[in-house]
Amino acid sequence: MYRVWNFLTSYSLLLIIGALAALVWANTNAESYHHFVEFVIWDNAPIGHLHDGHRTLTLHYLINDVLMAMFFAIAAKEVWEAVILEKGSLRGRRAATPLFATLGGMLGPIVVFLGLATVMGSSVYTAVANGWAIPTATDIAFSYLVGRLVFGAGHPAVRFLLLLAIADDAAGLIILALFYPSADLAPQWLLLSLGAAIGVFVLFNWLPRRLDAGKQERPNSTWVRNKLSFWPYAIAGCLSWYGFMRSGIHPALGLLPIVPAIPHADRAFGIFAEAEEHLTDLLNTMEHALKYPVEIVLFFFGLLNAGVEFSFIGPATWLVLLGLLVGKPMGIFLFGWIAARPLRLGIPQGMRILDLVVVGCVAAIGFTVSLFVASVAFQAGPVQDAAKMGALFSFAAAGISMIMGMLLRVQKQAI
Repeated sequence: MYRVWNFLTSYSLLLIIGALAALVWANTNAESYHHFVEFVIWDNAPIGHLHDGHRTLTLHYLINDVLMAMFFAIAAKEVWEAVILEKGSLRGRRAATPLFATLGGMLGPIVVFLGLATVMGSSVYTAVANGWAIPTATDIAFSYLVGRLVFGAGHPAVRFLLLLAIADDAAGLIILALFYPSADLAPQWLLLSLGAAIGVFVLFNWLPRRLDAGKQERPNSTWVRNKLSFWPYAIAGCLSWYGFMRSGIHPALGLLPIVPAIPHADRAFGIFAEAEEHLTDLLNTMEHALKYPVEIVLFFFGLLNAGVEFSFIGPATWLVLLGLLVGKPMGIFLFGWIAARPLRLGIPQGMRILDLVVVGCVAAIGFTVSLFVASVAFQAGPVQDAAKMGALFSFAAAGISMIMGMLLRVQKQAI
């Protein structure tokens, strides 16, 4: 359990503190809070929000669009390992049912969100429709923690939940890139990102290994690792980020093309595995180096994005919340059942079909990614604030999961 708590404190505890501080601040002195959020760091800057022909770098842009790229790079690293490695968790038949369940866990919230918005009337639908992706998210750290509390650390449903959350993250990254551009699309700028990724891979990863073929001491790879370290990839990351910004795709995703280019061990032990701390390949080394910076970034992300005035609670709040608390469990159960029974793909040994209901409830904790999507789906204002409140309220899924676990007689299993 301590390993999960370490992950939670690393990537989520400061985020919660920042979010709570934002809620208190926004509801006691809203004017000073919003002035802080939109504080101008650099007017007429080379990066930032484009307005009247020039860019302005604000504190909000620095955190959400620049520094959150490190957080999404870490998420992309876990997805990359799960997909590409020979024993990756999202490869082969064992991943089929969790992937089906993930699809249901994304379609279910969309159907509930847009369906209820339609029932509420055309004015509500028009105002909130662009937020359809907000309730599709799953907060991987909190869901994993709650899953272990409900099922026990050794229950196969916990591993099922982790696979589902990783796949959900991967789909969420695709949705952000395709459906929530940050400006008018200029896809030619993506050639800069692609060129940076290919260039750094060929020159500093593939070529040294090619030159070292048959040489046990690997002199070229060792020289690149010792002398150049992470700098070529950091420079390529900056170029890729700039390409994303200029292309109109959300720049927080700008490091994603660089992650596969970084030298990586031929194995992975999983996102919460203690053994992974001892891997010395460059990708894992860089991930561990980002640990403390990402903690601080997530604190400011919570502080700058969770400051919602309770008076702004509205239709978007309940649509996001119901999409998560109703749509996600229903979708995960229905699609998981279809995969396991009619399609005969099965579920892990020791896991019941009814456990899919509880897994769906646990996965309904949106929080981090839901907050992020809300911040890009709507312009700053009452609708965005209402949607963010729905993402914050999704913590209710933790209590619902524990109640459902008791009602459905989940048998906890220790490691």
